[in-house]
Amino acid sequence: LAVITVMFVTTCIMSLVILIVWKRTVLEALAFVLVFGSLELLYLSACLIKVPKGGWLPLLLSLAFTSIMCTWYYGSTKKQEFELQNKVSLDQLLSMGPGLGMVRVPGICFIYSDIVAGIPPTFAHFVTNFPAFHQVLVFVSIKSVEVPRIPPAERFLIGRIGPKQYWIFRCIVRYGYKDVHKDSFEFEDRLVSKLAEFLQHEDDHEEWGGRLCVVGTPSNTVATAVERRRRVRFLPPGEECGMRDEVREFLEFREAGVAYIMGHTYVKAMESSSAIKKLLVNHVYGFLRRNCRGPAVALGIPHTSLIEVGMVYHV
Repeated sequence: LAVITVMFVTTCIMSLVILIVWKRTVLEALAFVLVFGSLELLYLSACLIKVPKGGWLPLLLSLAFTSIMCTWYYGSTKKQEFELQNKVSLDQLLSMGPGLGMVRVPGICFIYSDIVAGIPPTFAHFVTNFPAFHQVLVFVSIKSVEVPRIPPAERFLIGRIGPKQYWIFRCIVRYGYKDVHKDSFEFEDRLVSKLAEFLQHEDDHEEWGGRLCVVGTPSNTVATAVERRRRVRFLPPGEECGMRDEVREFLEFREAGVAYIMGHTYVKAMESSSAIKKLLVNHVYGFLRRNCRGPAVALGIPHTSLIEVGMVYHV
C-alpha cells in the first residue's frame, strides 16, 4: 500500500513537471496521468480489498507509531521554543554576578544544549541558585545534518563569546546520519585539541572574531601538548615551545578538572492549555521522555563528572 501510493503521488507530481518544466500542453499531462495513474489505481484498489481480511492490522500499527512520533516531535518542538524564548544573553549573565556573589572556580565546564545562540535557560537557572561556575565555559551543541558523513576536519565549529578574559566559547559539533559517535574520552580529547588549536591561531585570523569557524586538524605542536599533558600532567618549559601562553593556560585549566552540565528538564503544559495539549505533553510526551535513553547515556558522558540541572518548562 505504501509503495503503490508513492508511485501514484509521483505520477501526479510528474504531471506538474510536464506542464511547468517541460512546457507541454494540458492534454499531454492528462494523458500521462490517465495511462500510468489508471494502472496504479488498479493496484491500489487491490491493496484496499485486503484491508478487511487482515490488512487493517499493519495500518493500525502504522497509525500508532505515527501518533507516537508526532507527539514526540510536538513536545520536542515546544521544548525548543521555550529554550529559544527564555535564553539569556551574556550581558544578562554577567550582570547577575555582583548581586549573587558569583565566583569562578578552576577547570573546564562543557554545557550541553540544543540552542546555538545565547545562554541556555538551564545554565542561567543553575548559576542563579548556585552562583559559581568554572574558569572556562564551553557551550556545546550537537547537531545532526542531512548528509551521510561529515569529515572529521570539518566537524567542529568553534567561536568565542564575549571578551577574551571571560574564557567563554561556543562549539557546534556536526554529525551526519551515518556517522558513529565515539566514546566520551576520545570526544573530550578532540574537543580540547580543537579549542587549543583555535586559541593558538585566533590572533592570526581576524575574520574569526565573534564568528563560528571550522577548526581543522590540530597542528603537531598542539596535538602533542594535549596528549602529553593528559598523560604526564606536567611538562618542562622546553617541551611546549611555540605554544601561546593562552593555550598553555587553557591546558592547565583542563588539568584542574573537567565537568559536564546538562539540563534535566520536565516539560509541562500551562494551566490555561487545552485538555488535549495537557494529555499529549504531560502524559504521553512525559511518558516517552521518562522511558527513553537519557542524553547523558547517549553521549557517553561519565557519570562522575556530570551535573544535571533540574528545571520545569511550562509550554
